[in-house]
Amino acid sequence: MRIVKTGPRGIANPISEFSALMRTVREAGLLRRRRGYYVATFAVITLAMVAAWFGFAMLQDTWYTLLIAGAMGIIFTQYAFITHELAHRQVFESGKVNDFAGRIMSDLVVGISYSWWMSKHSRHHANPNTVDKDPDIEPDFIIFQKEHAEGLKGFSAFFAKRQGWFFFPALLAEGLNLHVQAFKTVLSPGKVDKRALEIVLLTVRNVAFVAVIFTFLPLGMAFAFLGVQLAIFGLYMGASFAPNHKGMPILPRDSKVDFLRRQVLTSRNIRGSVFMNHFMGGLNFQIEHHLFPSMPRPSLKRAGEIVKEYCASRNILYTEVGLITSYGIVIRHLNEVGLGADGDPFDCPAAGRTGYSG
Repeated sequence: MRIVKTGPRGIANPISEFSALMRTVREAGLLRRRRGYYVATFAVITLAMVAAWFGFAMLQDTWYTLLIAGAMGIIFTQYAFITHELAHRQVFESGKVNDFAGRIMSDLVVGISYSWWMSKHSRHHANPNTVDKDPDIEPDFIIFQKEHAEGLKGFSAFFAKRQGWFFFPALLAEGLNLHVQAFKTVLSPGKVDKRALEIVLLTVRNVAFVAVIFTFLPLGMAFAFLGVQLAIFGLYMGASFAPNHKGMPILPRDSKVDFLRRQVLTSRNIRGSVFMNHFMGGLNFQIEHHLFPSMPRPSLKRAGEIVKEYCASRNILYTEVGLITSYGIVIRHLNEVGLGADGDPFDCPAAGRTGYSG
């Protein structure tokens, strides 16, 4: 590991700290594209989708076809993971090629808006868990900040106090919400990159998918198929993204935290084997993903070893837990937010080990 230059009184220069880490990662070749990996992954997912449609054709007269609906929910989520990686320029060297492939994958395959995702997710990466800057912690169906729970009454207060328990069941509706948000984005006023193309792609994908389902299945079974597919898609998507930041420190809007600590302290990694890396689409290495957004998925494990050692040498808390443990943290945190518990929003073990404050 390279020695970090220090500023006055021996205090490490935060810019040099991250630069040194970046040099180590770059020299290890961890930022090189791994197109072969993504070609193989895409091929496996596509074969699974072909098999699912074959199963749909074979089982369309029975309720066993709902098993195919669940499988498609999982497969579409796997496609969404690749879309996420294309959006971060992880697959191809050319940004234009990544964007083109990402838009096709997002709009035409998964059925959600690439422009909506890019806008929302880019703002999240720039300021994770930062008040008024990260769209992922703004109040919606779920409340993520304690001050937003103050003054709630009636059903809203009842729900907020138990929102942790409702969070995962609520994700069953997230699949439908993602498709609705896609059309709201491309049909709303304001700038939308490649608006006309996205409208065409989204319409073709979603209308064609629904048409096939309702053409070949009885009416009731068709509604059930669509409901199961959307529910599994939403649950899988939400359950993959939720463990990464929920329950981690929330930074004040004007907090003075350098890039390295901002990304590490607000993110949580999930322990696991190679299977976990495929299951979560690389999101299990959330810390490394936030530090190096363009790093290909196969390189994240090695990068994690480097970053973990680097953070330990600088007394920066590096959070890594099991998947089930992370879900427990998310549930408890959301319930505490709903109860309006007292305390500083940055009051967490990580805060005491950074040397920085808001």
